[in-house]
Amino acid sequence: MKALFASLLLIVTQAVTVMAASSLYDIPLKNIDDKDTSLKAYQGKVVLLVNVASKCGFTPQYKGLEALYEKYKSQGLVIVGVPSNDFGSQEPGTAEEIKSFCDLNYKVTFPLMSKVHVKGPEAHPLYQSLTGKEAAFPGDIKWNFNKFLIGRDGKVIARYESKVTPESADLVKAVEAAIASK
Repeated sequence: MKALFASLLLIVTQAVTVMAASSLYDIPLKNIDDKDTSLKAYQGKVVLLVNVASKCGFTPQYKGLEALYEKYKSQGLVIVGVPSNDFGSQEPGTAEEIKSFCDLNYKVTFPLMSKVHVKGPEAHPLYQSLTGKEAAFPGDIKWNFNKFLIGRDGKVIARYESKVTPESADLVKAVEAAIASK
């Protein structure tokens, strides 16, 4: 009974957070070091938000994400990795294990957030907002490495499924266009 109550309380709290947020920037997050943050830290920049996992067939996309970040960060691009264990238990690690994996295997320097749920009733409020009925690109996240491109104004410009790589011409073209719009 206590577990059911705790789950219901979490769902209600997350729903209230989504409703109270006037923009994606207002939704609280925790970074990989468990410090409070939000996308407001990247306001005015172009953000590519990606739900990531260390033990997935798409995990090698970390290399392309890091290359994209290195190429465009001076022009205002930020890639934000959001670990999730929602798909096949492909991100079972602790925050320290995730950070270590990303550093040792892919030399990741872009920001990582704490592990969250990206689907279902326990989905983090950010993902509820990104995928809900009122979202620019509604619908459940189907797998790891789903990508949302967010413009400098905080509005979602595009959504890319997992199979779309960071090197994809369509994604790169959209990133360049978003960077160019001031």
